[in-house]
Amino acid sequence: MNITIKQLITAGGPILFFLAGLSIYSIALIWERWTVYRKTFNGMEDLIHKTHALLKTGELKQLADFCAKTKSPSGDILHKVMTHYGGPVEKRELAEKAVEWQVSRLNKSLTAIATIGSVAPFIGLFGTVLGVMRAFKDLSMYAGAGPSVVAMGIAEALVNTAAGLFVAVPAIVAYNYFAHKANEFSSEVNWLAEQVIDRSSHREFSGLL
Repeated sequence: MNITIKQLITAGGPILFFLAGLSIYSIALIWERWTVYRKTFNGMEDLIHKTHALLKTGELKQLADFCAKTKSPSGDILHKVMTHYGGPVEKRELAEKAVEWQVSRLNKSLTAIATIGSVAPFIGLFGTVLGVMRAFKDLSMYAGAGPSVVAMGIAEALVNTAAGLFVAVPAIVAYNYFAHKANEFSSEVNWLAEQVIDRSSHREFSGLL
């Protein structure tokens, strides 16, 4: 017995429509995060290579100017560290706080995405349980009905489970990707800041000799 799309949507009921709305909300969050991450990491590879090259030659002034021109979060952090008048300890604290603030900005909405990825399968399963209960109820109302009646009802009910997985999988993948990129940003910028602080401190110490 063929089951039409209209029948599946009708069988899914309010749970299916709720999952559809949850999917739209999840996609909107993922797209918003994607634009933020793209802007944050834009030009970061070039900044890393340029920082390595200029630190090797000791051209700190050129590096500070380059960081100021990048107009990126990572470049802004390095520029603040290099132009700060405090000692190495103060500069490290400045870098840590700046990186922490940027990571918190990157992690915004990730909790919502993770929650959607966690609860969507259970919402779909709940809809399926309700559908199976309805299918067996329909079977009990028709004493002479065969297994095909309950089989069709169960098949229709499983649409909610499929919908729940459809919502959850992209959300979980997106959360893991964004969390990994946020950790990568923190590690890279902290390491670059440490290199800049060490080289600046070495240069200042050498100037005193």
